[in-house]
Amino acid sequence: MTAVPVAERGAEIGRRIGVGLMYGLFRPRVLGAWRVPASGPVILAVNHSHNIDGPMVMGTAPRGTHFLIKKEAFIGPLGTFLHGIGQLKVDRTVADRAAITEALAVLERGGVLGIFPEGTRGDGDFASLRAGLAYFAVRSGAPVVPVAVLGSTERRGRLIKGLPPLRGRVDVVFGDAFKAGDGSGRRTRKALDEATVRIQDRLTGHLENARRLTGR
Repeated sequence: MTAVPVAERGAEIGRRIGVGLMYGLFRPRVLGAWRVPASGPVILAVNHSHNIDGPMVMGTAPRGTHFLIKKEAFIGPLGTFLHGIGQLKVDRTVADRAAITEALAVLERGGVLGIFPEGTRGDGDFASLRAGLAYFAVRSGAPVVPVAVLGSTERRGRLIKGLPPLRGRVDVVFGDAFKAGDGSGRRTRKALDEATVRIQDRLTGHLENARRLTGR
């Protein structure tokens, strides 16, 4: 029997912790989780408008996920915890080669990589994508699954202002997996730019559909 890599065990532990926290604090409504391939490499492309978006996806995705997370979060005990559950530290101010290598390694061993393609928190509308997602998708050949988290910023909680209302509903909608490349295997700048356009079309289309489905 093949041994499970330590990082994958950590990501699965993170998923279980996410399940407990997210379902304990909120009322996630999950649509389309079956669209995430049951095995093999996959990239979850998640919109990002609130700090709970990552933990919410970790707790609702059917597989343990390794998110690329800004290095500023890896401080003290929190940093140790994030490393322990298989999360990846990235310096967003440079082309972080160590983070790139770690992310590609996740995909090479058939794991799940989580990316906020907008690079940082914003309106969560996929309006401005960085090139990282296209690079990982084209370089690895892994399918991309768009994920829309809706409702995390609609209202503030009464007890904890920085979080949505406790027991409030947050919708997580998984879309159809797709390949970002054109099938040629090209990794040129032009190929990455074209892949970014294809990705943005699919992500914004998924977000619009998710809003129709959920009424948000």
